[in-house]
Amino acid sequence: MTPNVLLSRTPTESTLAPRNDHGDHPPNTSYEDRAQEDVILPRRTLSRDANLDEYRYETTSGTIIKPVISKTDGHLEKYKLVTFTVDDPENPKNWSKLYKWWCTAMIASVCFVVAFASSVVTADIEGVCETFGVSEEVGLLTITLFVVGFGIGPMIFAPLSELYGRKIMYVTTLLIGVVFIIPGAVAKNIATILVARAIDGIGFSAPMTIVGGTLADMWRNEERGVPMAAFSAAPFLGPAIGPLVGGFIADNKGWRWLYWIQLIVAGFVYVLMVLTVPETYAPTILLKRARRLRKETGDNTYVTEQELDRRPLSEELTEFILRPFQLLFQELIVFLITLYMSVLYGLLYMFFVAYPIVFQKGKGWSASMTGLMFIPLALGVILSAMCAPIVNNHYKTLCVKYGGTPPPEMRLIPMMISCWFIPIGLFIFAWTSFPHVHWIGPAIGGLPVGFGFIFLYNSANNYLVDSYQHQAASALAAKTCLRSFWGAAVVLFTEQMYERLGYEWAGSLLAFIALGCCAIPYLFFFKGAAIRKRSKFAYSGQDAPPMSNKEISHA
Repeated sequence: MTPNVLLSRTPTESTLAPRNDHGDHPPNTSYEDRAQEDVILPRRTLSRDANLDEYRYETTSGTIIKPVISKTDGHLEKYKLVTFTVDDPENPKNWSKLYKWWCTAMIASVCFVVAFASSVVTADIEGVCETFGVSEEVGLLTITLFVVGFGIGPMIFAPLSELYGRKIMYVTTLLIGVVFIIPGAVAKNIATILVARAIDGIGFSAPMTIVGGTLADMWRNEERGVPMAAFSAAPFLGPAIGPLVGGFIADNKGWRWLYWIQLIVAGFVYVLMVLTVPETYAPTILLKRARRLRKETGDNTYVTEQELDRRPLSEELTEFILRPFQLLFQELIVFLITLYMSVLYGLLYMFFVAYPIVFQKGKGWSASMTGLMFIPLALGVILSAMCAPIVNNHYKTLCVKYGGTPPPEMRLIPMMISCWFIPIGLFIFAWTSFPHVHWIGPAIGGLPVGFGFIFLYNSANNYLVDSYQHQAASALAAKTCLRSFWGAAVVLFTEQMYERLGYEWAGSLLAFIALGCCAIPYLFFFKGAAIRKRSKFAYSGQDAPPMSNKEISHA
């Protein structure tokens, strides 16, 4: 029988190393060696009394002694919490930089493929509609249902990744996503495509949910700037490259090859991912080690906190399902940041419909020529990724200025600057989209939009993490869910909006909405501290041990 069935934790803190002023357990002299910075901690699955030092520290012995009291007879028994040893080769943070870069490249490739799959079908919606005799609104559901899956998946896969690890999530969900590309390619009716796209969206959402955590599993804090900058571009490059590649394929091979190209690319990346990227989540690695040690030695005192101090199921369900919506509707910071990110996400998917309207219907271009107009958007994304180290260095200076822990509002500085690029690009796109105006105008409008996206998303995520710390995973889950549903919805009314308002005012409406949202980072920069002080959920420094800024996976 597993230890957590027979034993409970002692109710006193005397069994643990004393807490410091920040609420952390400093290393006990009996097992202190080296702290792991920014390790992903299973806070939502373990009780508040769990000793998280098991995941924070490398030890010379590979264990930390933890006294527990038996529920059956009350006797005190010492359990050995399994840790990484110093320079442990199984610790992902100790892998060689070359191997960590390979894993980072694979993870970024997965995110690129997922984003690519979401957008490549936009190159020939008309072909699907003509083949099956359906309206364009029905054809656009191939995008909408995929993006809806992006909103549903994180609510399922984020909790599962904290329970069972990253590897199993990648292997199973990506396989589902790859397999269900095939029905779209060979479909005999529109219903088959729509069902397959919905399942694809859910399956492919898992990598986008847990990839940030995978990077934090491998890279130490001081190493992470460049890998994070390189990764950040992948989810935004996919939607730009998808229509570009899809346009040429649709013109020459037809719409079914838009699905075959997804299968080829996604299948290739999936095989490489499964064969070359191992488990990176420290609690899962240590749990497997504890089970192996019990089997090899016959000593059942080798355990992990996941076996001793799991939350009750009711608490876990509250944390994973109820808490995101509590934060969304009870916290002004979460609500407005989520609203802003939803607007941006919607703008990205509006482009997939607006570009064909402006260039194909307005200028009479082919799908392949229209796809080329996404190049400036991609260039904007690449330029912003190249500027990311500058932002990171600026934040380091703020860390020095504020003694290591700047106020969360300092995360908003890049957002306050980059937010203006979005409406500028949209206004350029709107007022140069006349059919008789040169194509360079609306094409160039995508450059500042692409440049602004990454800074806005990264700043928003970092601000939510810093503001909510132990509740940050739930805050990000709420944001991901709502933004995906909004992004899915806007695709369905973009064409009607352009027909009724005209090219210029439809684009201007989007620009004015983006312009209004520019007030949000300024509001929180000046009033955020006061709002957090009156908040029920915002981190106060006393609720729980602080969470590192990279402890939550991106969404």
